[in-house]
Amino acid sequence: MATAVASERSRSDGIRFGRALRRFGWTIAVYVLLAVLMVITIIIKPDYGAYEWNTLTLAALPLAFAAVAQTIVVLSGGIDLSVGALMALANVLTLRAMLGHDLNFSLVVALIVLLEVTLAGALNGAVIVLTRVPDIVVTLATSFIWAGLALLVLAKPTPGIPFDFQNLAQGSTLSPWVPNALLLLLVIPLVWIPLRRSRAGLAVYAVGSDRNAAFRSGVNLGLTRVIAYAAGGFFAACGGVALSMTTGVGSPLAGTYYTLSAVSAIVLGGVSLAGGRGGILGPVAAAYILSLIPAVFIYLGIDPNYGQMVQGVLIVLVVMIGGLGAVLRRA
Repeated sequence: MATAVASERSRSDGIRFGRALRRFGWTIAVYVLLAVLMVITIIIKPDYGAYEWNTLTLAALPLAFAAVAQTIVVLSGGIDLSVGALMALANVLTLRAMLGHDLNFSLVVALIVLLEVTLAGALNGAVIVLTRVPDIVVTLATSFIWAGLALLVLAKPTPGIPFDFQNLAQGSTLSPWVPNALLLLLVIPLVWIPLRRSRAGLAVYAVGSDRNAAFRSGVNLGLTRVIAYAAGGFFAACGGVALSMTTGVGSPLAGTYYTLSAVSAIVLGGVSLAGGRGGILGPVAAAYILSLIPAVFIYLGIDPNYGQMVQGVLIVLVVMIGGLGAVLRRA
């Protein structure tokens, strides 16, 4: 009897382990890849220290926010090509309003900018729902609108973000190895975890997995998609504000790099472009990986532009592995 119970328990533990591996295996692999790249970096640059780690975190911070913004939209079954433009809009609004003011005023400005760009993201979703035009078409069109607004707010790159506000990201309050930029990443789980566990978060996954089944289950498809785009707008705004903190400059073209890089990060991070599958931990690690690759080339004395080629090859390999895994699961 005891043997049978032990056998049943072992079988149950094996099933739970298998489910956990299928659910988190890709995320674990991404973090292992990040750890391997960090080891390689330290081998290449033995004096790698807190300054370099801080620099890497500052580079990864805006991309991590952009990746999370894209992740939430993709989980709902959509795609947002306006993420970079929304980041640029947040960036220039931040610079324009903060110029010449102190930290307290700057914090209020940051909150207002977050609200404004969140509403812009919600507007993206509302247009998609009301017009029933494909997401890729609407967000491509709105990307030009938001980019145009950014140019109207600020015609050219301009410095002027208050130093105290910049230090919220560029400093190291707790420890040289715990930069403030790393602490700012805590905004992601603080917002995402409650959303993920709410009915709205469950609806986002349901709509992304099977829109028809979600509708039959009573999920409000339109509201869910607007919420997903609003959340995407919020994190894009966080990325734009983070860009202001890390660079100290407002630039209307600052977001150009981040739209496609965010897509690369979510693919590398294990988020299914078909929707309904994935999380935020993988894309955040992928943001670090994509930011680390050019740095490694610099340490090797190689043109960092070759890093984009490596990133492209890496994404192709990830897609191939993901496709092979899907085939094996069906078999």
